Amino acid sequence: MGNGNFGASRNMIVNTDIDIDTADRDKLLRILGGIPAMIARDNKQVKHNTGVYFHKIPNHPFTGLSTIDHKEAQSMGYFKIDILNVGLYKDIKTKAQLDKLMSNEPMWELLEHKEIVEQCFHIHKHYNIVKQMKPTSIGQLAAVLAVIRPAKRHLIGKDWDTINKDVWVKPITDEYFFKKAHAHAYAVAIGLQLNMIATGVSLQD
Repeated sequence: MGNGNFGASRNMIVNTDIDIDTADRDKLLRILGGIPAMIARDNKQVKHNTGVYFHKIPNHPFTGLSTIDHKEAQSMGYFKIDILNVGLYKDIKTKAQLDKLMSNEPMWELLEHKEIVEQCFHIHKHYNIVKQMKPTSIGQLAAVLAVIRPAKRHLIGKDWDTINKDVWVKPITDEYFFKKAHAHAYAVAIGLQLNMIATGVSLQD
């Protein structure tokens, strides 16, 4: 879950970065409840797209949103969990079906076809980069997902040795980058999508 330490305020600071992928986010939250995280932006309180708190945190009586910006809340010891909709799971009917699809090595050559890449989430708008980098493993696909983010765009066109040395290094600027854990999780999901396409399992829009 991360490292914990006690600050001057005596609150325990917990550094967490937890994502949960689900076929139906709304259905899950109706069961679990939770308080939506908030982003303070332009003097407004905006609902965080995915973040939810499952413990007590100050919240607005009418909107239900946390009244503390999610970054400030983290520094105070509160931690959010990101609940993400991954529609492809709606086409998986049983655990056995999922296990079988996950056990197969994806047909990486499918990523050479634009019409296939356009069906894959996170990379569907980046066919040219995918075609240029030609990933042939989950690790390389994770690196592609990182490279399409602003902080690592300078790695496009570099050899894999150069990419691997730099792609997971946290940038010194505030440019958006993809953390390794997130990138690998999404790469696995895209690999699953490729196996679903190869075996004729339909994909939800």
